[in-house]
Amino acid sequence: MNILVVGGAGYIGSHVARAFLDQNHTVTVYDNLSLGRRENLFDESEFVCGDILDYDCLVSTMKQGFDGLVHLAAFKAAGESMLAPEKYATNNISGTISLLNAAAETGIKNIVFSSSSAVYGEQQYLPIDEAHPLAPESFYGFTKLEIERLLDWYSRLKGLRYAALRYFNAAGYDPQARITGLEKNPANLLPVIMEVASGIRNGLEIFGDDYGTEDGTCIRDYIHVSDLADAHVRAMHYIANRTDNLIVNLGSETGVSVLEMVEAARRITGTPVPARVVSRRAGDPEKLVASSGKANELLGWKAKYSDVDSLVATTWSVYRKNSPDNFHRNANTSDAETDL
Repeated sequence: MNILVVGGAGYIGSHVARAFLDQNHTVTVYDNLSLGRRENLFDESEFVCGDILDYDCLVSTMKQGFDGLVHLAAFKAAGESMLAPEKYATNNISGTISLLNAAAETGIKNIVFSSSSAVYGEQQYLPIDEAHPLAPESFYGFTKLEIERLLDWYSRLKGLRYAALRYFNAAGYDPQARITGLEKNPANLLPVIMEVASGIRNGLEIFGDDYGTEDGTCIRDYIHVSDLADAHVRAMHYIANRTDNLIVNLGSETGVSVLEMVEAARRITGTPVPARVVSRRAGDPEKLVASSGKANELLGWKAKYSDVDSLVATTWSVYRKNSPDNFHRNANTSDAETDL
């Protein structure tokens, strides 16, 4: 298949592009490089530097002829979305409308969308499955749900087929170390831990250790980015060969606690990873894990690399290559908040 990966120079997008190339598909990456990196591009793929709000550029690119596209070009920082909703409305919603209109005009029928567990909001039960109520608590989550609704309407009215993949916390790097561009402005737990381990940050804050979990810290569902990439390929095959659309969760179904991630990082990196416990953050749930039964059944998908050691080791490998001179260097930065 000839696949257009929109946002394919970013952290998740580059792994998705690599997964399609590994399955001998032809890949073109479309990215404005606002968050993506040129070092995440591959010689085997074509590259178009363009924005999803540039309709003419989208149409010109799509006229080359594609069997499907993967949409990974949405902004994703939940906290920022509450401060700058206009930024997220413009890029995520208006940008997706531009993308869908261009796809409809040029005859692209198959779309895999990188959605999010943020569409669910506060959990009503665990593990979270696809039947869970949809009640986003951030503007970011709202935009992801609106994109899913747009896809549904374009499917009905324009004959598009789509897959929406709802996942929780992407982490890790390509196990073969073929992707080495660090994520820009990371805010999630594991990248922050890596910055502490490599001396870029002084330390990190753990928001509460008095939860009803085994070690008292929050538990989150971390999915290795290569497992996510594999699911995108499987989802494209699914919708290309069927007439129905697909909405599935992608999760490890187990979860990792904050302290478990920190202890694994200390052991694997051989560094102290200073951390201090502070008060709980308002609204932080004790535990979040997803049910992936539907993805297992329909896609034959199962997480392979999402154990805590693989998550930490593959991430450390990339940070070590990117900042060899930073080890044990005190950068005099303030303690970091993490999206736990």
